[in-house]
Amino acid sequence: MSLLERLNEDMKQAMRNKEKDKLTVIRMIKASIQNEAIKLGRELSGDEELTVLSREVKQRKDSLHEFEKAGREDLVEKIRTELQYVELYMPKQLTEEELSDIVKETIEETGAASKADMGKVMAAIMPKVKGKADGSIINKLVQQHLS
Repeated sequence: MSLLERLNEDMKQAMRNKEKDKLTVIRMIKASIQNEAIKLGRELSGDEELTVLSREVKQRKDSLHEFEKAGREDLVEKIRTELQYVELYMPKQLTEEELSDIVKETIEETGAASKADMGKVMAAIMPKVKGKADGSIINKLVQQHLS
């Protein structure tokens, strides 16, 4: 089942169950995917859908951080709820241990020796973990292993 089909089924279920927050989030995700498809002029591949979902997660995490800084607890709770719903559609996230192994493997593959090679390592690792890990965590791990 494609992501769009799954979203449509979940949207129907959320309507039946009168889950207003979930319904709103599903509609936002669908709109983002459809807007991207319109922009590209074709149906999205699984990877492209994953990119859109990752963008949605990142936007919510950024908003969450800003609202926490501003002390807006009412909005913090709303964004946390939205984030939980969006993450339901993301692939299972890798653990830090699994990421560390992938980072070590990629450093060996690229022959990186210092922090100057960080860009090369990041470029090689990101396609491997697309949607399965936060880029900032990967960045931190790469820095640790290269120093």
